[in-house]
Amino acid sequence: MIAVLKHELRIYFHSLTAYVFGAFLLAFVGIGSVLYNIQAAVSNFEFVLSFGSLIFVVIVPILTMRIISEERKQKTDQLLYSLPITTTEVIVGKFIALLTVYLIPLCIVCIYPLIFSKFGDVYLLTSYGSILAFFIMGSALIAVGIFISSLTENQGFAAGIGIAVILLNYYSVSLSEYVSSTAMGALVATCVIILVLGLVIRNLTKNSNLAYGFCILAVVGTMIAYLVDATKFEGLLPSIMAKLSLFERFNVIVNGVFDMTAIMYYITIIVLFLFLSVQSLEKRRYN
Repeated sequence: MIAVLKHELRIYFHSLTAYVFGAFLLAFVGIGSVLYNIQAAVSNFEFVLSFGSLIFVVIVPILTMRIISEERKQKTDQLLYSLPITTTEVIVGKFIALLTVYLIPLCIVCIYPLIFSKFGDVYLLTSYGSILAFFIMGSALIAVGIFISSLTENQGFAAGIGIAVILLNYYSVSLSEYVSSTAMGALVATCVIILVLGLVIRNLTKNSNLAYGFCILAVVGTMIAYLVDATKFEGLLPSIMAKLSLFERFNVIVNGVFDMTAIMYYITIIVLFLFLSVQSLEKRRYN
């Protein structure tokens, strides 16, 4: 795993990727600091992080698009399978390398609240709690980006899908206001989500019977639940969209409530998508 970590760090710091990532992140946080802390004379540095979280839509896909897709395109992923380490160690090594690249500019950001506290009252505990949540949320998005990169050989396609997914998650709460809250609308949306999950299972396992079985059982179970009590489906879809938003949970922390359920949610997302990335590589190894 250490060898994979060193290899990835060497690639990132011998190219422009790490520097472009850091520059974008620091520039956006700097703009937010000027708008909120300096121009508007607001002492809440956490508001800057809420503003800066939008940059994840661009920088995370840029950082993660090549992590596995380039290996697949150049056929160097075959070398990974020959290493005396497990696929899990390969994914974890790559993930830690990405976190290192992400953590360096974030360490510079950690100095900002101390600087601003010299010129006014800054809530340092809230600020650093928000920075910690900012790091964990970014880590979760990076894990999602790794999984997307593992599904394709095309870096541009991986970046495009990553931008779309993160952008959808960013605006999911706003979009939920325009989504049907009726029981029938929730039923249809649930069935569509089940079919999408079935496609993911089929792609990861190459087992059509497993995917079809999952879809049939899940759809039948959903239909039975709908027939038993349709009222439970009312408003279900907007509620799910709001609860799945990583950014909405971060905004709760920004507003002064350090929500441990949000931290556990981020950790769950990290573990889930790293696990899916491992399964994606394992499927290619066996093929």
